Amino acid sequence: MRGMGNMQGMMKQMQKMQKKMAEAQEELGTQRFEALAGGGMVKVVVSGHKEVLEVELDPTVVDPEDIEMLQDLIVIATNEAMKKADETANATMGQFTKGLNLPGMF
Repeated sequence: MRGMGNMQGMMKQMQKMQKKMAEAQEELGTQRFEALAGGGMVKVVVSGHKEVLEVELDPTVVDPEDIEMLQDLIVIATNEAMKKADETANATMGQFTKGLNLPGMF
């Protein structure tokens, strides 16, 4: 019977950890990550849930003769903002799985 008490204690700890993880994920979703490209001519802002929230373009970067450059700058800024969001998510959520060997987890 002693093992059952241990199991219940572990289950309670897991439930607490799940609640904290859910709170951390919710908090992460409210954070904003910004990246610039082209010397600041293109700015992209994403949420912690990796949703693009804003794209700002300096009017001087809009050249109808060179649309490819503008597209490249948007891709660069978006990827950099997503990378920042990923790094923060991994650091935030990694604290919950530190020391655990759980395949498929952060």
